[in-house]
Amino acid sequence: MLVSLSLDKSLSQDVAIMVDVLRASTTITVALDSFKKVFAVKNKNNAVELAKKYNAVLAGEREGATIEGFDVGNSPVQIKNFSGDTLVLTTSNGTRILEGMKSKSLVGSFVNAKAVAKLASKIAETHIEIVMAGVRGRFAIEDFLGAGEIISNLKKFEIDEMSQAAYLASRDEKMVNETIMNSESARSLKKLGFYQDIEFCIKKNVYDSVPVYEKGIIKKI
Repeated sequence: MLVSLSLDKSLSQDVAIMVDVLRASTTITVALDSFKKVFAVKNKNNAVELAKKYNAVLAGEREGATIEGFDVGNSPVQIKNFSGDTLVLTTSNGTRILEGMKSKSLVGSFVNAKAVAKLASKIAETHIEIVMAGVRGRFAIEDFLGAGEIISNLKKFEIDEMSQAAYLASRDEKMVNETIMNSESARSLKKLGFYQDIEFCIKKNVYDSVPVYEKGIIKKI
């Protein structure tokens, strides 16, 4: 079994794990505690239409800020205040990456690292790909470190050199937390008032559930 790491795009035909630490992966994981399903939508207008069709809670952000007129932003802390059958979520990076996946697609982060690694190793045949969402195609260090935490639970398999680097970088918990709290993404979120979101997103293994994406819909296992 090969474990590989990629940025922005998924190439796997087997199993892929989308990692968007700040914040889509975390928000989706939290949301599935109080929603039966989440529609992951790339386009803002499509999200609005879907929410109307399914009488759903509408969540989303652009450049980190809550989209005007939406019920809530892409906030794992704020999403706890909502519940229902369906959540429609559109984000700048995470939902865009999910729409491009062709494999069995899972959603992972620090908050469910062990659980997502366990499920991936169970269902994969030859290849587990960790896909860092990044920021509009650019590297984001929080996704690299989040991927490393997931990979730490997959190290019994063959891991490529980029995966090895992520794994090694993620071993010092204090340094990881400080790095993420001071990352470019975190600085932007702090300016928008989402400091609590950042603190929550770096908690390790507080969820045993794994969001599974298929044909635009995410449900948990």
